Amino acid sequence: MTLVILITLWITLVAAIYLLLSRHALRIVIGLMLLGNAVNFIILLSGRVYSTVPAVVPLGQNVIENPANPLPQALILTAIVIGFALTCFSVVLMIKLIKKLGTDDINEWREAEPLNNSGHKPAIHPDHDDDGEFKKYRKDLC
Repeated sequence: MTLVILITLWITLVAAIYLLLSRHALRIVIGLMLLGNAVNFIILLSGRVYSTVPAVVPLGQNVIENPANPLPQALILTAIVIGFALTCFSVVLMIKLIKKLGTDDINEWREAEPLNNSGHKPAIHPDHDDDGEFKKYRKDLC
């Protein structure tokens, strides 16, 4: 049974890394979800999966022999909620970008970093003119 769990964990990790290295936005989001699930699985395995004794002390008993660790289960529950929120945010952001730019290929998402003819981005945009606002703040700082 341990070998099956280990193989499942490695398949999930390899699939997540493969999808994260893709150029398509949806595959990257799915890879992010798989990576979160693989990390949750690792945390679950650290909490002793095979224990049949829950971490609850019955009335009248002082010590439980070989109890399960409840901390990894609480961490996983929190991580699932955070992972779901991150996935929802990523999907909404991806949909907005695809609608705006017309493609899901992340190599073509260059609107934030326009390239000029020389192949590199200038330090100051050529259309920028200083209207004195920055100079006023710079005098206040000195």
